[in-house]
Amino acid sequence: MMRLRRARNKSVIVFSIVLILILSIAFYFGIYSPVVRIKAKGDAVLAAGQEMKQVFAQNDIDLLNIKMKQFTKIYADFEKEAQSVYWASFIPYVSDFKNGVEAGTYLVQAGNESLIAITPYADLIGFKKGEGSFVEKSTEGRLQTAILTLDKVLTRIDTISDNIHKAEVKINNIDASRYPEKIGNTEIRAPINNLKQQFVGMASLFVDAKPLLKNIPSIFGSKKEKTYLLLFQNDKERRATGGFLTAFAVFKIKEGKISIDRSEDIYALDATINDRPPLPKEISTYHKGVTTFWIRDSNLSPDLVKSVELFNSLYKRSGARVDYDGIIFLDSKILVDMLTIFGDTQANGVNFSATIDKNCDCPQVLWKLFNIVGEEVGYQKENRKGILGSLMYELFYKAIGFSPSKYWGTLVQMMFKNLEEKHLLLYFTDETIQQSIEKLNFAGRIRDYNGDYLHVNNVNFAGAKSNLFVTETITTKAVDQKGTLQKEVTVEYKNPAPASNCNRHQERILCLNAVLRNWVRVYVPAGSKLIEFKGSTKKVKTYDEFGKTVFEGFLEVPTEGMAKIIVTYTLPASIDSGNYRVYVQKQPGVISQKLRVELNGNTLYTGEQVKDLEIKKQ
Repeated sequence: MMRLRRARNKSVIVFSIVLILILSIAFYFGIYSPVVRIKAKGDAVLAAGQEMKQVFAQNDIDLLNIKMKQFTKIYADFEKEAQSVYWASFIPYVSDFKNGVEAGTYLVQAGNESLIAITPYADLIGFKKGEGSFVEKSTEGRLQTAILTLDKVLTRIDTISDNIHKAEVKINNIDASRYPEKIGNTEIRAPINNLKQQFVGMASLFVDAKPLLKNIPSIFGSKKEKTYLLLFQNDKERRATGGFLTAFAVFKIKEGKISIDRSEDIYALDATINDRPPLPKEISTYHKGVTTFWIRDSNLSPDLVKSVELFNSLYKRSGARVDYDGIIFLDSKILVDMLTIFGDTQANGVNFSATIDKNCDCPQVLWKLFNIVGEEVGYQKENRKGILGSLMYELFYKAIGFSPSKYWGTLVQMMFKNLEEKHLLLYFTDETIQQSIEKLNFAGRIRDYNGDYLHVNNVNFAGAKSNLFVTETITTKAVDQKGTLQKEVTVEYKNPAPASNCNRHQERILCLNAVLRNWVRVYVPAGSKLIEFKGSTKKVKTYDEFGKTVFEGFLEVPTEGMAKIIVTYTLPASIDSGNYRVYVQKQPGVISQKLRVELNGNTLYTGEQVKDLEIKKQ
């Protein structure tokens, strides 16, 4: 019996040893060895990716094609090695890995399709391509060639978009919540979440942009002549959509050939309107000494489409009216940025520069425009008529006059940045194009948002160009009070500069700084209840608009002084502190303002706001 028991124990031991050996071998060949090989292949992908990034910055399409072929092969090797662990996809982490690798495959395909599309026309979009004949063309010929070949460049956009969408689906399948917040001192979950959100955001941006990209040739008149209005907003005299409407131009474009039909200051356009609608109550309530509804005051709404409706209610009565296909709104930052890129530029015999002028401690182009088209005065100004249109015309042709590889990439990046920061706003009469612009947040709309929301809109009514000197700081504090979030929004305005001599009808002195007469509207989630509004010198109003609740007031900011408003309210029950997030929508025309967001005493964000921000509790 003892012998039998010993034999059994010996068998168990032998079996256990064999099982451990089998499991060890299985672990080594099924998991450890593949993981080591996958890591090595992954390191090669990362190295090749860094090299691709450096090559892309060189704007050399031939070299980029060579490196893309190399990268594609390296990634294919990595994917093949990665498949060795796909058998374990029932394990969530392996499933996430598989989704990530497959997303990468779709992105590589999208990259290859993009290169195939742009390579024949690379010199048109700023890439070096051997001895390109595009650079040898005339300035006008370059733009016409670019516009007429865009259709060919965009032929593969549907395939590219489809691959990006497939990659987005795979990335969305990765569940960051299953990962620990930290391993030791290394954060794990937050970086995964951030990368996922960034990619999904970029992918959505491309998909939303597809209708716009496909219509770019049409926008530039490839098949039919297009007519556009150009409206210059002086952001130093803040209005709801960015700035006081200072000047306008009418230009046409057909097959890339641009012609300016009319370019004047806004007062000339106002002079062509005799039959006017009634004066809006906002102007009679907050403006100073204005009894007529001028087209220059028509951008009253913070929603650009609504302001365009008000503009059209006057424009349709103008003897100078033309049917247009779109309106381009731009402020002073566009001019300063373009002059920074291209250098001093002359228009109508006047030199414009981005260098600082000591008269206003601002870019010289602003000082010149303030003097030429900035305001209605009692003395005759020189070079007033057409100056803005002429300057934009000269800058535009200066842009396409250079070799594309020299400036076009910088120019496109600058324009995209200004669209994102809302110094450039677009409106189109074509519904498909307009919808795409709105999805991209380039249309100046008040946005829908599922969560907390804040938009502070300031309008300078008869306060000179004081927004050149006034700084704003927005501080928001949300506190959970027994399940209800109570919020306090403080907006502090400071004007450190002395007052200007504003007796402009008797002296040839430009009035820049004066008491800022500021009409303010605070847009918050619909259903919010006002507790208190401190700092308004006029009766506070509460109403609903654009799916938001609005708290409206008025204040004055003295020169060499400050003022502030403090708005306290409760948020609707649907917004709680558990999964708190807030969308802070910046007003167009604002270059930068300080922002601080707190929740239950904890700081979620502090810094400069230059564009719309979505801020979430981590």
